Amino acid sequence: MLKVIINGCSGKMGRVLARCINEESDLELLCGVSPQNTEDLNFKTYSTMSEINEKSDVVIDFSHHSTLDDVLSYTIKTKTPLVIATTGYNDEELGKIHEASKIIPIFHSYNMSLGVNVLLRLVKEAANVLSNFDIEVIEKHHNKKVDAPSGTAVMIANAIKEVLPSLENNYGRYGRESKRKENEIGIHAIRGGTIVGEHDVIFAGHDEIVEIKHTAQSKDIFAKGSIAAAKFIVVQEAGYYNMDNMF
Repeated sequence: MLKVIINGCSGKMGRVLARCINEESDLELLCGVSPQNTEDLNFKTYSTMSEINEKSDVVIDFSHHSTLDDVLSYTIKTKTPLVIATTGYNDEELGKIHEASKIIPIFHSYNMSLGVNVLLRLVKEAANVLSNFDIEVIEKHHNKKVDAPSGTAVMIANAIKEVLPSLENNYGRYGRESKRKENEIGIHAIRGGTIVGEHDVIFAGHDEIVEIKHTAQSKDIFAKGSIAAAKFIVVQEAGYYNMDNMF
């Protein structure tokens, strides 16, 4: 029985993850962590990771980038494998994650969906073949999402730049001098309603357009992906892992 702690248990993803864990016969939800009100949750909760007394097999983090120090401090101290599905990290915070992965196994992905990670592979292949096409990334999410662009949009841009390293990100053009440059990836964020998540990659050439798109129809796909990552990471040595390693 794999014992799991959820960091960010009171958020929408945390609640979906808790339900999905309870549906798995080989998993046990040990407790959750959230600074928010958790009185309506039917499992034990703490305000911070440092308050936890129980010993788990893995921590799954669907919280906020501001809690990174707390979750890394706990997992390093207890030598607990960590799955990070939180977005919005800056370069300094990403550096902390990589440093911590020298001590504990860390699985990190901005998107836990299997389909999105297939999209990344398709995008790389398209970028290799359509290297002279203009590339634009459009991401759509619900009106409660706090960070923009989405972590997945950044993953897509990074995947393209693995193939075409000279390209640069251009976030949401604005102004009278916004003519498209040849060496850019346009990235655009749309926020509205209850959109779970859509990512559309456009390759626009002379008289032809290729689009690669992924649509998330529920948050369950991210929870189930993080559970698969948890089962993978608990048997790994210290290091930094992502979907490519799990595939």
